[in-house]
Amino acid sequence: MKVLIIRFSSIGDIVLTTPVIRVLKTQLDDAEIHYATKLQFKSILLHNPYLDKIHYLNDSLIELIKELRAERFDYVIDLHNNLRTLQVKTSLGVKSKSVNKLNFKKWLLVNFKISYLPKEHIVDRYLQVCSKLGIKNDALGLDYFIGDADEVPIDWLPISHRFGFVAYAMGAQHATKKLPLNKMIELCTKIGRPMVLLGGTGEVEDAEKIRVHFETKASRTIIYNACGKYSLNQSASILKKSQLVFTHDTGLMHIAAAFKREVISIWGNTVPDFGMTPYRTKFTVLENTRIDCRPCSKIGFSKCPKGHFKCMNELLFDFELYS
Repeated sequence: MKVLIIRFSSIGDIVLTTPVIRVLKTQLDDAEIHYATKLQFKSILLHNPYLDKIHYLNDSLIELIKELRAERFDYVIDLHNNLRTLQVKTSLGVKSKSVNKLNFKKWLLVNFKISYLPKEHIVDRYLQVCSKLGIKNDALGLDYFIGDADEVPIDWLPISHRFGFVAYAMGAQHATKKLPLNKMIELCTKIGRPMVLLGGTGEVEDAEKIRVHFETKASRTIIYNACGKYSLNQSASILKKSQLVFTHDTGLMHIAAAFKREVISIWGNTVPDFGMTPYRTKFTVLENTRIDCRPCSKIGFSKCPKGHFKCMNELLFDFELYS
């Protein structure tokens, strides 16, 4: 059976589809599994041994559709479910099943704080999309595969970090999902251990300010600023080597879960009720439940709509670390 999975974006959402890839490949007889995604997310799936072929959306959806039609699929599993994936499914003209994104229920929660969302993880809902094919959840969690060239040797890290460190994935796609700088410093102070700060080029400046802050103080917090220095897969390799991961609601949170790292997840304008907590790994949620304006979006904003950003500014770091 030749099956196409579609999920165009983004990092965390694609990682959350990996159990679907695995169970289809391992539970269907003579399964040939293909995946369609955006070219910019190539590295996430490139080394996945359960995929037979990956198709990339670059500039032209028409060209992608032409490529997919030539494959003559038996079935399409749409885990994105938007207008572009509808166009793909219509053009292919084969049996398909799409995930219900529950957008109306999310809208009710965001706008009226009324929750009719199921107490169910998005991964489990993704797997239900495939239930008619006879597959079952194998309870193995998420996958993330790194090529040998992207494995970061431990001796690339400072000597102070080679015998154990805490990773902090300090990036996020939207500002309202990230701690402000002063709260990041407060968090790192409480952690009080060697830390690796992970993020893209957008996090370099704040990460450097954090590093300098602790460099000038007598503190058990020793910062290695890795932001902007490593590719996504190299950052994933560092996560895999960590003892514990602090992270905002972002893609690296799900990559950490794939490696079964213990995660302390930090939530601002979004909420765990959306069904995207770390999957099948030990985790703790840090969120401000004392305000009534969360969630203000299912995704995020460039700044707090109310101007106070209490979801992050008044967040309590009520966790304990043990030796």
